[in-house]
Amino acid sequence: MKVLRRVFKAFQYRDFRLMWIGACTSSIGTWMQIVAEGWLVYRLSHSAFLLALDQFLGGIPIFLFSLIGGVVADRMERRKILLGSQYLQMASAAVLTILVATGYVRVWHILCLSFVSGFAQAFGGPAYQALIPTLVEREDMPNAIALNSIQFNVAVMVGPALAGQALGRLGEKWCFGLNAISFLAPIISLSIIRTRFLPVKTKESVFASLKQGIQFARQQSSMGALIVLAFCMTALSMPMRTYLPVFVKDIFHRGPETFGNLLALMGLGSICGSLGVASAGNIRRKGLIALGALFCLGAGISGFALSKALPMSEAFLVLVGASMMAVFATVNSLVQLITTNEMRGRVMSVYNFAFRGGMPMGNLLSGWLVPLFTAPLVLSVNGFLLIALALYFLLVQRRLAAL
Repeated sequence: MKVLRRVFKAFQYRDFRLMWIGACTSSIGTWMQIVAEGWLVYRLSHSAFLLALDQFLGGIPIFLFSLIGGVVADRMERRKILLGSQYLQMASAAVLTILVATGYVRVWHILCLSFVSGFAQAFGGPAYQALIPTLVEREDMPNAIALNSIQFNVAVMVGPALAGQALGRLGEKWCFGLNAISFLAPIISLSIIRTRFLPVKTKESVFASLKQGIQFARQQSSMGALIVLAFCMTALSMPMRTYLPVFVKDIFHRGPETFGNLLALMGLGSICGSLGVASAGNIRRKGLIALGALFCLGAGISGFALSKALPMSEAFLVLVGASMMAVFATVNSLVQLITTNEMRGRVMSVYNFAFRGGMPMGNLLSGWLVPLFTAPLVLSVNGFLLIALALYFLLVQRRLAAL
């Protein structure tokens, strides 16, 4: 019982519980859409490049606008920013549902709506990341961040599994429609939480505030290494999730249910990794743990890319999910603990700029390389590069390992 209380300590805070439930429900819907959207793009075009382009257009607005989103998060009530982001994403999912249901959907429609959703996330992401730590006491912040990772990964496990069933039996429109409805959960949660962020009024320009946030991040010891690590790990690891439809259809010769099951197994591993971080609490040497998990992540991705047997690939996906979330949650905790609350929106937007910016860049590069060299070869090289990155920070640039 004591172990459970330690693992789920942040749940004793009412507002955190409400936000967790709302975010988890919405994330399940989002993952249903991600699965259906990837499958729909590949079904309509059978193009690995367009599959990557869809991911790129969903991520590039975060890369372009999240720094401005961080400034806004420090100047406005974060709850209101999040509400606006949820409404815009709900509208985007509803439009896609109508297009698919009426048979008018084209790949360019999907690409445009991915950009709109990414734009909403560019402002909602920094506000959400800045809001979560304010819902708990400082000593419980690492636990809250890990539990927040768990809600994301519960969604990664449940959402794809539901999407695989819905795709096979009902069609893509149900996945998109259920995602639109799921945004009601965070909207309700945001409407009833008591926590409020009251920003200090300032006459500084947006760019002056942004410059201040960047300078704060540069002045913090090891922040630069954390930001570089965030960019590289997402750029090299996220293409594996993007190209799962290629493996399912062209290597394993299976259908959408297998696609959903593979993503669900990856989500199961992610939950295990997040639970491990949550149970550890505010431990020392987080940097060493993050680099060890990064090494395992690279090994898992290379193993999956080179495997030709479905059961072995499933095992590698569990390892990938566990190590990926261990890295993400630990690095996020380090950044949050370094940052003060009044600078949190801007600093987290700098981190988000690197973390989320790696996704479209990695997908764009892999979208160019995969048609030339095949998905297994490109992804296996990505895994080996992650291993090399972990060894570099462990053996050469040891500042991060000492955190």
